[in-house]
Amino acid sequence: MTALDQDYYQFIQKIKKKTGIDLSLYKEAQMKRRLNSLRMKRGYANFVDYFHALEKDQQLFAEMLDRMTINVTEFFRNYSRWKVLTDKVIHQLPDQRKIKCWSAACSTGEEPYTLMMILANHFPHLQVELLATDLDEGALKKAAEAIYTERSIQEVPKEMLNKYFVKQNQVLHVIPEIKNKIKFRKHNLLSDPFDKNFDLIICRNVMIYFTEEAKNHLYQKFSQALKPGGVLFVGSTEQIFNPAQYQLETIDTFFYRKIR
Repeated sequence: MTALDQDYYQFIQKIKKKTGIDLSLYKEAQMKRRLNSLRMKRGYANFVDYFHALEKDQQLFAEMLDRMTINVTEFFRNYSRWKVLTDKVIHQLPDQRKIKCWSAACSTGEEPYTLMMILANHFPHLQVELLATDLDEGALKKAAEAIYTERSIQEVPKEMLNKYFVKQNQVLHVIPEIKNKIKFRKHNLLSDPFDKNFDLIICRNVMIYFTEEAKNHLYQKFSQALKPGGVLFVGSTEQIFNPAQYQLETIDTFFYRKIR
């Protein structure tokens, strides 16, 4: 092991001790490149010096967490998949009166708000409990504010745009009737326990950053968190090729149902 490797491994051990976040479960090349770039941009010769600075500077620490967690999202991302959810998946959920949903790794909130808008617009009879979680407290704060730019809403159908957003001072606010129905909470997918009996779990575009070992562990936990007949909705680069090993079956591309 080179001195540079040793420097990085000591850094991720210290981060785990400080935050509970285990960076060894993320793909090393991607994470190391991302954090190296940020460290050098801030002028630190090595990760030891960088960590000492993080301990003293909360803003620097928040920047590091933000870079690590990659908050890139938009409303109705991969629109065709949301249409499948609307036209096919929701109708197949076990309970058509009350559903319990989880938007895992929800970033700045576009995903859970998309889901709530779909449910309010197309399934107004449903009683919905929607939990949205993320590791990044800064992202969760933005999500709870529910204020977005034009760039985030490009894929929102015009009907929903007019119905669920109010434009003020060149930004768009999600209306309170949608905003107040979602419970946001900090949660570490890799270490925190999962709630149970979900009808629908959405976890998209985050698994690609984890090692195969971490992915396998998470898919097992997601399966255990679903009620029989519940559905897991994953991202467009995260197809599960052997869902049966997780007690799941494919019902459409990127949608997996918990086997009863």
